[in-house]
Amino acid sequence: MASVPREHFVPPELMDRAYADLPLPIPRQQTISQPYIVALMTWEAGLNRKSRVLEVGTGTGYHTAVLAKIALHVWTIERLSDLSTSAGRRLKELRVENVTLLEGDGALGHSAAAPYDAIVVTAASPSAPQPLLAQLADDGRLVIPVGDRAEQMLRIYQRTAHEIREWTAGPCRFVPLVSPAAFDTEV
Repeated sequence: MASVPREHFVPPELMDRAYADLPLPIPRQQTISQPYIVALMTWEAGLNRKSRVLEVGTGTGYHTAVLAKIALHVWTIERLSDLSTSAGRRLKELRVENVTLLEGDGALGHSAAAPYDAIVVTAASPSAPQPLLAQLADDGRLVIPVGDRAEQMLRIYQRTAHEIREWTAGPCRFVPLVSPAAFDTEV
């Protein structure tokens, strides 16, 4: 994480708080996650240099850049095209080349590149969306905040040969995953 300049991903007026361990607001009522949560989610994803990762919720591209430092390739989906475009610009400026930017409903995943060794969702859902669970490779992990709009638990689901194992990594708070498969609206 130290090799990814977080200040490159925060709004200019918040530059002095770029390394504070707290989430920061970004355009369109979204947030850039606090560094601790980015580290925790990345750790729980269980990545290595051969990992194929799907990220749901590109935002500014900060977590995308962190994932790309570890993984072979990251596909990242953002529903807000202006955020996707600006994240793409930032990633290009930092010469992050092992990323494919996508726009659409992240709760549906991206089946064209599945299966994934890890899926990291940076928005809250009432439950783990089935399309994402279906796109996990054997031993793949889905890391996702699960709960209501006010409080969530960071849940990890791991596909094994015979079942989906699951555990909790602690409480968290994220913006809602807007999708018919999660929360229908932002409010």
